[in-house]
Amino acid sequence: MSAWWQTAVIYQIYPRSFQDSNGDGVGDIPGIISRLDYLEWLGVDAIWLSPIYQSPMVDFGYDVADYCAIDPVFGTMQDFDRLLEDAHRRGLRVIMDFVPNHTSDQHPWFKESRSSRQNPKRDWYIWQDGRHGGPPNNWLSESTESAWTLDAATGQYYYHRFQREQPDLNWRNPAVLDAMRAVMTFWLEKGVDGFRVDAATSLVEDGLLRDEPVEQGPSDKMRRLRHAFTVDRPETHQCIAALRAHLERYPDKVLIGEAHMPVARLMEYYGETSPGFQLPFNFTLLDTEHWDASTLGAAIDQYMLLLPQRDWPNWVLGNHDVSRIATRVGPRMARLGAMLALTMRGTPFIYYGEEIGAEDIVLPPEQWLDPNGRRGGKERDGERAPMPWNGEANGGFTSGTPWLPLAADASRNNVAAQREDPQSMLSLYRALIHLRKTELTLRMGDHQ
Repeated sequence: MSAWWQTAVIYQIYPRSFQDSNGDGVGDIPGIISRLDYLEWLGVDAIWLSPIYQSPMVDFGYDVADYCAIDPVFGTMQDFDRLLEDAHRRGLRVIMDFVPNHTSDQHPWFKESRSSRQNPKRDWYIWQDGRHGGPPNNWLSESTESAWTLDAATGQYYYHRFQREQPDLNWRNPAVLDAMRAVMTFWLEKGVDGFRVDAATSLVEDGLLRDEPVEQGPSDKMRRLRHAFTVDRPETHQCIAALRAHLERYPDKVLIGEAHMPVARLMEYYGETSPGFQLPFNFTLLDTEHWDASTLGAAIDQYMLLLPQRDWPNWVLGNHDVSRIATRVGPRMARLGAMLALTMRGTPFIYYGEEIGAEDIVLPPEQWLDPNGRRGGKERDGERAPMPWNGEANGGFTSGTPWLPLAADASRNNVAAQREDPQSMLSLYRALIHLRKTELTLRMGDHQ
């Protein structure tokens, strides 16, 4: 018998942009509750919530200050309990985003850790003396700045794979694993149905802190580092196996992993010697640049051929970190993407707005809110615009000023308009989801 997550269609909600209930311009949990009727009508089986934990919001929730509290911008814990109850009553599962690689620099753990070199939590993070008057090594963050920040009070550097306000936890310390299992227990006891693990390949770094090797490009200006010592370390799989073992104490739960790897290496995240993720994200459709039949077919075949027989496929067209599918390949090919993802064996994921063919908004650099864009990385505001629900002001998303502007065509390209059009992208998504539920072959059939 198949597990629920094998036959489910999973819908990602970026809470800031889904529905605002109080007019502050930011989506929230009561807003999500108010749209559960829509999700039930659409036919999805589970919702995955991007982080709603207490946070300074430097990285919009991926900088967690308290893993067991709801940030007031999204509501209260009572609101979350109501969401969980209402979703479960409708047969909708709820998956939490889990951010175990790093915390906010405002988390009490890090405040203790940086208070002195002798603090018991000092080793919960990665601290190191500098080298030759600078950082300990050549490691770079995702924004291509040094991944080390000097803490003047203690005279040592701390490591951060992402923003400097997001110090990495030291997963070589067993106390960190214990703390993360306690976080999982808190939410599992509430009744959540699983977790999507953020930045899963970055949990463990090289213990010797060796310099990353430099890869020579066509010119000196194009040289870049190969992340041999900061990403996809062998010890990472042990950490994931420990999280999975803890999850297995609770029946009928799922562990999903963000593991953006070449396909052959991705398969290792299912677990080889012990179980890893049930669903390590498959970015095959997301990473394929040329959407012609032969290229897409070859990419899909490669993934399915490398997939171990005991493991289960999944299909992802987009998320909060990449340009929307309709922007990347065009509206016409985005319809093809929907048909592929929803008619192949495996678990499909839908990023909110994909079902109406939403495209990226375009902002000038001076209006970027995403810290990654401001610090030299890929700007991600474009794919995070508020959901347009109808043709009213601000698309029915908020009665206030939205935190990001809506798409320019929101007054005509919105949920209400597309529900009335049998040829719309929304009608296509709903028909495909219904067909998937009625045809066992589409959910469980072999890949030929």
